[in-house]
Amino acid sequence: MIDVFAAIADPTRRAILDELADRDGQTLFEICTRLTAKHGIGSSRQAISQHLDILAEAGLVRAERSGRYKFHHADFGPLRAVVGRWPIPEEGP
Repeated sequence: MIDVFAAIADPTRRAILDELADRDGQTLFEICTRLTAKHGIGSSRQAISQHLDILAEAGLVRAERSGRYKFHHADFGPLRAVVGRWPIPEEGP
């Protein structure tokens, strides 16, 4: 669980997850373009690739190759496991 918390502690990684939640299955180039356009994050492709690696290690992103391209997909299962760990009380009237 610590890996999940560490992975989402960084604002750039949260922005990457936001973009993959908005449009899943993006290439590194697409992610970088969207981060620059929508979030003003002008990190290099290498830096974004390293962020994707950390997200993948935490189980939040998986990648699949198709020909020359590598597509990144969000996997929010680890976050659901964190949320499910503690019961959230229903709000009363």
